[in-house]
Amino acid sequence: MPTRPPTKATRYEQVQAELKATPKVWLVTGVAGFIGSNLLETLLELDQYVVGLDNFSTGHKRNLDEVQTLVSQTQWSRFQFIKGDICNLEDCHCAMVFPKTLQKVNYVLHQAALGSVPRSIEDPITSNATNITGFLNMLVAARDARVTSFTYAASSSTYGDHPTLPKVEENIGKPLSPYAVTKYVNELYAQVFAKSYGFSTIGLRYFNVFGKRQDPNGAYAAVIPKWTAAMIHNEDVFINGDGETSRDFCFIENTVQLNILAATAPAEAKNEVYNVARGDRTNLNTLFDALQTALLGCGVTYTKAPVYRDFRAGDVLHSQADISKAQTKLGYTPMHHIYEGIDQAMPWYVRALS
Repeated sequence: MPTRPPTKATRYEQVQAELKATPKVWLVTGVAGFIGSNLLETLLELDQYVVGLDNFSTGHKRNLDEVQTLVSQTQWSRFQFIKGDICNLEDCHCAMVFPKTLQKVNYVLHQAALGSVPRSIEDPITSNATNITGFLNMLVAARDARVTSFTYAASSSTYGDHPTLPKVEENIGKPLSPYAVTKYVNELYAQVFAKSYGFSTIGLRYFNVFGKRQDPNGAYAAVIPKWTAAMIHNEDVFINGDGETSRDFCFIENTVQLNILAATAPAEAKNEVYNVARGDRTNLNTLFDALQTALLGCGVTYTKAPVYRDFRAGDVLHSQADISKAQTKLGYTPMHHIYEGIDQAMPWYVRALS
């Protein structure tokens, strides 16, 4: 029988091999949060050096403690945590150097922000301070440190009231919440820094990221962890609207991949924004059934019907991303569909919340 030709490595696999061979210094802001701690875990597994900045306003030390249990002692020694606030410019400057060796940061992954549309509607001033002033502080500190790349968490909320699906990066509408305004301003600042200072950035518009360590508690928790916790504790699950609202749910490992690809992207791919998603959509009724089924496989039986209530102000009815730009220019190859991601995430939630 003829032998099969070897499968060509994906761009992500190539980048991972290069990083393992030549470790770099990374700064992850919001490192104690959901996305930040998952980035930290992957980077340490790749034997990178990581500076983490967080003020624990929405992140948790338990996330860092969990990462420590998942990597080797040698890998954990390559992590340096700084308790600080992006709203303090001095903290941002301090984070641009790995404290143990005084090596300067090569790559910035800026995840720190106050998320949530409802939170921003209730308290727009605090959201503005963190998401705009804090973002500007990080841009200035990274520019002054002459980092190799600056990748930041943008948001699909920037598409606002633009009706077309799937969402294409170049076509946005009017913002529907203060949070959306702050994330759009981030993109504008990034453009201005490129023109004014020759400083390159990449913005990643996240679409409903989910996975392990996503906080299910609090008034502003995302839908998947919030519903999962309710099901595990046999509490009511509330659906805003009729349940036909749909989202492009993106598993955390896809998001981590795109952050690393963006940070290491060639010059011609920079000064752009990219969608971070799976490229499909799932409505809330279907999501409810999927979570119920996945938990049953973990030994959790939930038999209550969902409780429907009014649609939430500031939200859009449907959201789905076109991911072709990230695939073409960054080599993005999303590996996990929503159902695969849910199956991987549910055991973690059952362990954490039971």
